[in-house]
Amino acid sequence: MIGCTSLSTRGAIRRARFAAEKGADAIQLALPFWMEVPDSEVLPFFRAVADAVPGMPLSIYETTRAKKTLTLEQFRLIHKEVPAVIHIKANANTLGNSVEGCAALSGMFNVFVGENMIHKLGPSGAIGSCSSFVYMNPQVILSIFDLLFQKKWDELKVWTDKLDRIIFEGLKPSSDAGCEDSAGDRLLGLTAGFLKTSLRCRAPYTAATPALVTEFRAWLARNCPEFLEL
Repeated sequence: MIGCTSLSTRGAIRRARFAAEKGADAIQLALPFWMEVPDSEVLPFFRAVADAVPGMPLSIYETTRAKKTLTLEQFRLIHKEVPAVIHIKANANTLGNSVEGCAALSGMFNVFVGENMIHKLGPSGAIGSCSSFVYMNPQVILSIFDLLFQKKWDELKVWTDKLDRIIFEGLKPSSDAGCEDSAGDRLLGLTAGFLKTSLRCRAPYTAATPALVTEFRAWLARNCPEFLEL
């Protein structure tokens, strides 16, 4: 699944067609984010991209970074009018990140949520996550998914509690330093040594430092050592 988000419908279509030409199995789209997309243009946007790549499954990346979150009625209309949309990636402060919203959406789409939300939202129909932690330790995340599929909620909560602690305690120094998104992904991957990459992020966004990697690795060794065991 390839991300094809762009500042315009034309840009998203160009990226979607390129992804299709290169053999992508699906594409993922957030709404254009330079200005808030008017309600009247939400459905036409997703329809136009879907029509440009016939037969290609689409995922909607729901994020407040797009300056608009979709309502249940908008999702129902998309489900009816754009059948290519089969997947929703729900992030914080979006409909699918709540118990009621996830339950409603899961009747129409495959709903993915944050890794630390799987225990809470799995009973409401969430079936996975577009994981960042997989960059650090794929085995651990795959075992968490297995528990989700088996609906072993008590065992799953043990792991999601650990993920919460990592996010809100272990990664706090890097968050306080302004490291977000790609910077955090790179930090996770390098901490356990699973990814061979650099810490560099494109300006003007803050990159993690080797000192933050060392600090986070030491925190994991003390508190969640299983995430370091590749």
